[in-house]
Amino acid sequence: MKFSLRQLEVFLATAHAENVTRASDQLAMSQSAASSALKELERTLDQPLFDRVGKRLQLNDTGRWLLPRAEALLAEARELEQELSGQPGSGDLRLGATLTIGNYLAVTLVSDYKRQHPGAQVSLDVENTRAIADKLRQFQLDIGLIEGEVQDPMLHITPWRDDELVVFSAPDHPLAQQGAALDDHQLAAARWILRETGSGTRQTFDRAMAGLLSALHVELELQHTEAIKRTVEAGLGIGCLSRETLREAFSRGTLVPLDVPHRDFSRRFYVVTHTRKYVTRGMRDFIDRCLALDGAADTTALR
Repeated sequence: MKFSLRQLEVFLATAHAENVTRASDQLAMSQSAASSALKELERTLDQPLFDRVGKRLQLNDTGRWLLPRAEALLAEARELEQELSGQPGSGDLRLGATLTIGNYLAVTLVSDYKRQHPGAQVSLDVENTRAIADKLRQFQLDIGLIEGEVQDPMLHITPWRDDELVVFSAPDHPLAQQGAALDDHQLAAARWILRETGSGTRQTFDRAMAGLLSALHVELELQHTEAIKRTVEAGLGIGCLSRETLREAFSRGTLVPLDVPHRDFSRRFYVVTHTRKYVTRGMRDFIDRCLALDGAADTTALR
């Protein structure tokens, strides 16, 4: 073999950090050793893997070609090493979840997973659908749990569970006081407090409001569901969020649902991985736990 796994480790760390110094820090090695390993790999391949842009190193076409192959090879090598040493495997995971899932579902899933894999290091990034998909494409995450639809041949998307958005307001809002279903005229006249563009919640809302979007008055766009709930509670407008995020507020009576029967606010949550990523046992275990919640599709396609 003309290249080493250590060289591939340096390559991957540099690709993610876009800097050899930061990559060497992550790998607990000297900068000179990391630079030498990267140069030796490029010499072996007889071509550069990065474009030098100022102080940043950006993957070129060859580097982008190598990235998923190096990721898969190293992941499989680590799993093989653990099996040969008689270890069960640490089950380390880098998870990404959109806000609704990350704040209301993922914590329980991670806690359950950690009980079964007590030595595992699990990180959880909570961002919107667009950001999670971007990190999956760049192999910065192992698994994404998203609430928006993504069409990308690089990503394997498995339907997970059903969800629905609910239009809601403060209990003393005029639309709540009328006690009747809202029509399109009332929806257009209302002031809306909504999630930002790029979020799965906003994607579902825009789809549900097809034909009416240009007439809507969007008072505020906020990135956090709790901020939207507090703003609506203060009477500044009406909102639309996942029913999952509103259960406690509805139970307390601080917010109330508004009836909009002629608009379809249904959606699905999805489990997402990169199609070129090696699926470890830990990944399969976590995905199976997610899908088992609702008896969703199995992970055969990921194996």
